[in-house]
Amino acid sequence: MPRMSKIEKFAAIRRDLAAGMSGRAIEEKYRVGRRTVSAAMASALPPPRKDMPPRGSKLDPFKPVIDEILRADLDAPRKQRHTVRRIFHRLLDEHGMDNVSYQVLRTYVADRKPKIRAEVGRVPVKVFFPQTHRPGAEAEVDFGEVAINLRGEQVTCTLFPFRMSFSGKAVHRIFASGGQEAFFEGHVHALKTLGGVPTGKVRYDNLRAAVAKVLGFSRQRIETQRWTAFRSHYGLDVFYCRPGIEGAHEKGGVEGDIGWPSRMVGANRARCRPT
Repeated sequence: MPRMSKIEKFAAIRRDLAAGMSGRAIEEKYRVGRRTVSAAMASALPPPRKDMPPRGSKLDPFKPVIDEILRADLDAPRKQRHTVRRIFHRLLDEHGMDNVSYQVLRTYVADRKPKIRAEVGRVPVKVFFPQTHRPGAEAEVDFGEVAINLRGEQVTCTLFPFRMSFSGKAVHRIFASGGQEAFFEGHVHALKTLGGVPTGKVRYDNLRAAVAKVLGFSRQRIETQRWTAFRSHYGLDVFYCRPGIEGAHEKGGVEGDIGWPSRMVGANRARCRPT
């Protein structure tokens, strides 16, 4: 049996239940448990995934000490502030830290130091997302105008790219218009081609097909009702990038897909220009 997404599996289970197949037969056919069959019977949409509890770290008992050192450094002369290596040796010598690598401490300090400065009002809060991705988890979407050569004539169309962040595998579809129906059809085509829905965040900018209003420079959005229903049906976990240039890097993998056809048209025109 080909691998199915959870939504497709729920739909298949509901179809077999309606056809009169027994619950035990469905469990064996799809290799699922009784709870999955009951959940599919109750709703066409799978229940939301439960967030895994954060894993403990051997550094946890020493984090209050590290935070105290970082706070004290805010008012200390520059040359007397702690480097990560100095904090590491203090924890070893003064607090009995053991089996904690230098790299783990370095990562924590790099993440915590700007947040501590923000807590006391020294700098505005800026959050950066590491460019590491899990297989099948994160993805990026864009939707914008492109110029293509159609039967020798330059035509403006709309390109929908859907790119997986880990593998870089992308699905593209060109539409004659940039309406909401085309935006939805692009998703349906991409998810069908990829064989499922990403398990993590899907990044978007402030597309009119999805966002009715941007609330300031935050990540809060008032979505269009049809988009909310659509993404809820497919179980898409949406992440909205910051407006303007501050958010451009947050989905850089797909940004170039929109400009690529136009650049190719320009390059072809330049090569064909008479001398």
